[in-house]
Amino acid sequence: MKVRAIMAALAATGLMVGASAAQAAGESLEVLHWWTSGGESKAIGVLKDDMTKQGYTWKDFAVAGGAGAAAMTALRSQVIAGNPPSAAQIKGPLIKEWADQDVLVDINSAAKSENWQKNLPPEIDTIMRAGKKDGDYYAAPFSVHRVNWLYINKAALDKAGGKVPTNWDEFFTVADKMKAAGIMPIAMGGQPWQDLTLWEDVVLSQGAPFYKKAIVDLDQATLTGPQMHKVFDTVRKIQGYFDAGRNGRDWNLATAMVINNKAGMQFMGDWAKGEFANANKKPGVDYVCAPVPGTDKAYTFNVDSFVFFKEKGQDKATPGQLALAKTIMSPAFQEQFSLYKGSIPVRLGVSMAKFDDCAKKSYADEQTALKAGGYVPSLAHGMAQSDAVAGAITDVVTKFMNSNESTDDAIKALANAAKTK
Repeated sequence: MKVRAIMAALAATGLMVGASAAQAAGESLEVLHWWTSGGESKAIGVLKDDMTKQGYTWKDFAVAGGAGAAAMTALRSQVIAGNPPSAAQIKGPLIKEWADQDVLVDINSAAKSENWQKNLPPEIDTIMRAGKKDGDYYAAPFSVHRVNWLYINKAALDKAGGKVPTNWDEFFTVADKMKAAGIMPIAMGGQPWQDLTLWEDVVLSQGAPFYKKAIVDLDQATLTGPQMHKVFDTVRKIQGYFDAGRNGRDWNLATAMVINNKAGMQFMGDWAKGEFANANKKPGVDYVCAPVPGTDKAYTFNVDSFVFFKEKGQDKATPGQLALAKTIMSPAFQEQFSLYKGSIPVRLGVSMAKFDDCAKKSYADEQTALKAGGYVPSLAHGMAQSDAVAGAITDVVTKFMNSNESTDDAIKALANAAKTK
C-alpha cells in the first residue's frame, strides 16, 4: 500500500492517529528500523544505550531485510492500525510523503537548538525538511553512506596483479586474472535492490551530469541515448563474473564471501565496511576500498534518518522524541555510530581522527563532490525518486539481469518506467 493511501485507510477504519489517550511523554520509545546485521546492530545499539542512560525505555522494533522493504510493510500496518511507533527509519522522498499525510510531528525545537541548518550539507538539510528549503524539520539524519564503493579482497587483488581498477577496462582485466587464478571474481547478492545498486553504479560511471539527467531528472533523451545503451551492455558483461548461486542471497552474505576469501570483489555501499570491521579485518591489509571504476570524482549518497510519528493524543513531539532527535545529531553519537556502521558522520565538523582510511577517503571525496557538483542521491537506496518510480525502474533492471532480454528492449522499458506516477 502506498503512503498516499494510508490516510484513506485510516479514515475508513476510524483509526486516525491521535484518537486515544496520550501515553506518558518520554517514558517509552518504540523504534522501527531494519538494522539487523552485525555492524548495523552494534551501531543502533549505541543509540539504544544513550537513550536508556537518559531515562527512556527503548522498545526495539527491528524488521530484517536489506533496504527496508519488510520494515515499510510493517510500518504501514502499524499506522493503519492506529498504533504507529515513536520513530521509524524513513529517508529521502518518503519523508515528504509521510509528512504530507499529517501523521508526523516536527522536531524544529531540536533542530534549531543545535543549528542543523549550519551543521548539515544543504542537500541533506532540505531532505530533512521534507524537501522544502527552510521548511519544518521532520527527520533526524544519522550518517552518510557512499554507495559507489568497490570492495576487494587484498589477497585476491595481489594474485591479480595488485592494481586497483579505475576504469572498466582495468576492472575486467582484474576480474579475468582472478578467474584464471581460481578465484570467484564478484560476490553478488540476488535481490532486486542489489541489482539496482550495481546498475546505478554503472550509470554514475558515465559521469555525474549524465547521472543527474537520467536518475534525478528522468530525462527521456538521456534514458534512451547511446550512453544508457553502454550502461546496460556493461552491466551484462559484469554479470559474466557472478557465481551461479547468487539468487536470493543477502548483501551481507556476499560481503562474507569477500571477507572469507571465497570471492574477490563486491559492489556495495560502505555499510559493507561495518561487516569487515566486525570480522576484525583491516583496510589496506585484508581488503581494499575503492570508488566504483569511473566514479572517483562522484559520490552517490545514502542518508539514513528517523521520522517521528504523532503519539496517540499528541500533536507535538514528546520530550522523548525530541531527546532522540538531539541525540542522533550529537557529535559524540555521530562519531560512534559511524565507526560501527561503516559510514561517515552527516554532521559537518565531526572529527575523523578515529576513522580508518576508507572513511577518511569517503569524507575527503564527499567534500570534493559537494564543491564540484558530483554529490548525487542514490536511486537504489531511496534518495532520488518516489517508491513508485524507483520500484518501476528496479523491475526493469532486475528483469534485464535475470533474463536474456536485449539492451534495446530494456531501454524501451526503462523509458516507460520513468513515466510512472
